[in-house]
Amino acid sequence: MLILILMAAAALSGWALWSQRDKPRSAGGDARPDYVLNDFEVVVLDKQGKESFTVRAPKLERDPNQKTMDIATPLFLVPARAGGNGGPWEVRSQRGWVSAEGDEVRLRGQVKADSTNADGKPMNIATEELNVFPDTNKATSAVPVRLVQPGTIITGSGLQADLETKNVIIPNVKVRYEAKAR
Repeated sequence: MLILILMAAAALSGWALWSQRDKPRSAGGDARPDYVLNDFEVVVLDKQGKESFTVRAPKLERDPNQKTMDIATPLFLVPARAGGNGGPWEVRSQRGWVSAEGDEVRLRGQVKADSTNADGKPMNIATEELNVFPDTNKATSAVPVRLVQPGTIITGSGLQADLETKNVIIPNVKVRYEAKAR
């Protein structure tokens, strides 16, 4: 009886190991990342060698076939440009995706963008999706957006923004003015 139990245990162990083995991936299937960064900070430069943006996050994975990057809970820091209006941008989201050329960043899930305007007053944008184009310093969104500045709350559907000049266009807008506290 003991021999039968040991043979059954050996057979189950062999089956468990066999079922947990690495299976070859098909050519069209998801490929493993060619590299992974954990708890990192990267400064990305533009074509002139100036800082385009900095990204900090707990994890980044690069797709070896598409050359794109997926980022978990990124923080993007977009510096203020010389002659621009206001301070730098801090943009946070749950997920981020960077194109192979680094010319497009897609932010998804609880996107929050914070900066200051030319007068040094806070400017906050909240949405679920934001597409940022670092080379041109532009951002777009096709979903509901909320823009908060001192005394004003603007909500609407969609967004087109120039990150350098802080010029933000929100179509189909609803504006709420709040009295200043004395």
